[in-house]
Amino acid sequence: MTKSEQLFARAVKVLPGGVNSPVRAFRAVGGNPRFVVKGKGSHIWDEDGAEYIDYVGSWGPMVLGHSHPDILRAVQERMVNGLSFGAPTALEVEMAEKMVEMVPNIEMVRMVNSGTEAVMSAVRLARGATGRDKLIKFEGCYHGHSDAMLVGAGSGALTQGEPDSKGVTRGAAQDTLMAQYNDLGSVERLLEANPDQVAAVIVEPVAANMGVVPPQEGFLQGLRGLCDKHGALLIFDEVITGFRLAPGGAQEYFGVRADLVTFGKIIGGGMPVGAYAGTRALMEQVAPCGPVYQAGTLSGNPVAMAAGLAQLEILSAHPEVYGKMQASAAFIADHLRESAAKHGAAMQVNQIGSLLCPYFTEAPVDCFAAAKKSDTKKYAKYFNEMLSRGVYLAPSQFEAMFVSSAHTQDDLDRTVQAAGESIAALV
Repeated sequence: MTKSEQLFARAVKVLPGGVNSPVRAFRAVGGNPRFVVKGKGSHIWDEDGAEYIDYVGSWGPMVLGHSHPDILRAVQERMVNGLSFGAPTALEVEMAEKMVEMVPNIEMVRMVNSGTEAVMSAVRLARGATGRDKLIKFEGCYHGHSDAMLVGAGSGALTQGEPDSKGVTRGAAQDTLMAQYNDLGSVERLLEANPDQVAAVIVEPVAANMGVVPPQEGFLQGLRGLCDKHGALLIFDEVITGFRLAPGGAQEYFGVRADLVTFGKIIGGGMPVGAYAGTRALMEQVAPCGPVYQAGTLSGNPVAMAAGLAQLEILSAHPEVYGKMQASAAFIADHLRESAAKHGAAMQVNQIGSLLCPYFTEAPVDCFAAAKKSDTKKYAKYFNEMLSRGVYLAPSQFEAMFVSSAHTQDDLDRTVQAAGESIAALV
């Protein structure tokens, strides 16, 4: 029995499913999870000493790779002075100033502790600012695990939300309305059916929790127009895309203005952190300036701020890393398509910036319904073939591959060779 297997056997006795986040359990792909002991650059090592080229990157924040020396140095220098105070520090001011400098259309920031908390707080602010209760989200877009976000589609596009998890009451979900990603008509129908009731439309600018589904031409611009027409706020959930698509995130990349933006772990360089941001007029409605209450003992934690600020300083000073990551992701995507065509495998590969995802399906994937047609059993086989060849992918079809600036050409060459062999093994 390997060390990872031994640890998992212990873990299932004291952790639900043996993990602290469901996808880590490998249930979608079979087998036992690898327990990671170290990460350096684009590689990770498990407890048994096996080395992998990593395309999970802690689900996105390791945009510069693992254990970047400048980030580690910032953390080490900060932590010797204390881990948390529950009081203001200079670092959180510097961090907010840096975010305002980099991200278009934001003037103030409130630090929190996770992407889930950021979304929960931004939605509360939107409701408080507009005096409206309802929220429109998109099927297949994930915005954390707060009750109002754990909603699946009802019997039609105009139905109210139904809870998508046990323990979520209908009361918590009833004001969440479901639309279809890349379908402006579904949004317009909901807004017209609920006049003067929708506080906000929340969207992942790139839907990165159904794999990777980019917005179609005009979709985000159309959302901006519909929100303006109906008096609703537009919230960009940039837990994935923030500081990854571009230095200024999706607003910069697509040239579309959001009213509120939420961020997650990427602004902590991998440390637990989140934030929501917007105009001064909106953000000053948050306590203690205004009536929308939100608080957190660990918000603006100095160690997380030190790590995040170090990462943002590097990204700000070296915007060329975005072109490098985009080229690396495109290199992998192109070779995946070539291998699929060579071996007659039904595969679609979506890629934008440093994000990509292969789907085992014949039809293009432009929404959640199309994503769900992917052959998840075939993906599970592909995942395990890749894992056996030293490439660590997300243990779920509906997650992104995250390319970092640390991935070398040798990494890419080994990855596409492994992918070609893995695809051949499936047909």
